[in-house]
Amino acid sequence: MTGAANLGGPAQSSDAQRQNWYVGGIAVVALIAGLRLLLHLLTATRYGFFRDELYYIACARHLDWGYVDQPPLVPLTAWFSLHVVGSSLFALHVIPALCGAGVVVLTGYQAYQLGGKRYAMGLAALGIALAPVMVINAHLLTTNIFEPMLWMGCASVVIRIVQTGNQKLWLWFGVLAGIGLQNKYSIVVFGVGVVAGLLFTPERKAFLKPWIWIAGGVALIIFLPNLMWNIHRDWPFVQLMHNIRAEGRDVQLNPVAYLLQQALMMGPLAAPLWLGGLGWLFFGAEGKRYRVLGWAFTAQLAIFMILHGKDYYSAPSYPVLFAAGGVAAERWFSRTRRTWLKPTYVLLLVVGILLLLPVIAPVLSVEQYLGWQRAIHFTPPANEVSHRRSPLPQYYSDQLGWEQMVAEVARIYNSLPPDVRAKTAIKADNYGEAGAIDFFGPKYGLPPAICFHQNYWYWGLHGSRGESMILLGEGRPEHLPEVFERVEKVGRFDVPYALERFDIYWGQGLKVDLNEVWEHEREWR
Repeated sequence: MTGAANLGGPAQSSDAQRQNWYVGGIAVVALIAGLRLLLHLLTATRYGFFRDELYYIACARHLDWGYVDQPPLVPLTAWFSLHVVGSSLFALHVIPALCGAGVVVLTGYQAYQLGGKRYAMGLAALGIALAPVMVINAHLLTTNIFEPMLWMGCASVVIRIVQTGNQKLWLWFGVLAGIGLQNKYSIVVFGVGVVAGLLFTPERKAFLKPWIWIAGGVALIIFLPNLMWNIHRDWPFVQLMHNIRAEGRDVQLNPVAYLLQQALMMGPLAAPLWLGGLGWLFFGAEGKRYRVLGWAFTAQLAIFMILHGKDYYSAPSYPVLFAAGGVAAERWFSRTRRTWLKPTYVLLLVVGILLLLPVIAPVLSVEQYLGWQRAIHFTPPANEVSHRRSPLPQYYSDQLGWEQMVAEVARIYNSLPPDVRAKTAIKADNYGEAGAIDFFGPKYGLPPAICFHQNYWYWGLHGSRGESMILLGEGRPEHLPEVFERVEKVGRFDVPYALERFDIYWGQGLKVDLNEVWEHEREWR
């Protein structure tokens, strides 16, 4: 058996041929990844800081082993960006842009692992490079950008185990899964899918060896600091998930709608590619040896559907389907001798996504985008009920207006008498508002925000006793006179198309003990 066969690559008649295919394929993949990277770098500063990015920056200034709504990897990445890359909007977006390009490269490599040549590698890389959800995620620093790399790394380990029978490689799976748990807990669902795939295929023999069990221990050890953080605080993340479900915040889809959303988020014209990849993993003469990955995808998709997860939760599992689809397409085109179909399908993918490019990348101004959206009569579906408040997609609308909001708060704060200003706190309704105050506020001389929301609750009151408070985003302002001796409306945040628009109030003389309220009114939602 040749070295290429051991890697899952195509059998070649000579080392020279194998090297030519490998270099040619990598060159195509590198070109596609480079163009994706360029797209993100050119549009990195089109709008502004995303709501969650401001929160992650705040978390980076309070490094810990865990947070109410996430493990520590992204705050640590934000800390690295602030201290090494820079604190500008462009600097913050460099890391996700690089990760997005990395996903493209890894998808092309995975096609090679599965036996693909240049066309398979290029088609797989192009398909994932044009997938709308992948483009959107690579524009922002969130937990979503690291997921595909970690899930796909685990899938590549599984491929190598299938090809070589080397059970010790499960240790690398454990390392990647452990890191994945420090990024986002949803990798557990992918792990369950892999276990199901092993049980349903001859690869179940792995459970008879010690290495997969040791790998589970490795993942647990890496995850242990965050696990202990949650245990010592009575499982904040579990409480958060319970509250979200009780509140009905997320848009719940029936199975048919959920599957249609999958096709939309990966690109409608790319559906034959990844569906073909799934079919190849289950039924292909060469692909069925990797059926464990087909089962892993199917199982995790079913779990997210049953649990009413958001449609993009399953996105990290698609690269392996694109890789398999690239191999299947290459084989089919070659077998049918319809070589003209190869460039035709590539052209369809590119033209199809160019028509939707403004939806997935901020290539237009806000006004231009809204005009384009009206012209094509298409509005991206919302994942949460509150996202319907703006005509823009949430990932655009939540990048607008944050510094303007802080400037308005600063105007109010600096208009107060010096003795009142010294004891005035700024209370935000959610971590986006609070993160904006903490990021932009020092330039305007503002104190740090206080907030009941998510991890801000742990960061406390900063000495405030409620004598004077500027209140942002109050959902029920009619109740403010019940808790303050004096309340007045003093400003408004009203940037067009921003997801949030609200009045700003100033309250004096809190009638209740702020520390007691703080103890019982945390908002994990």
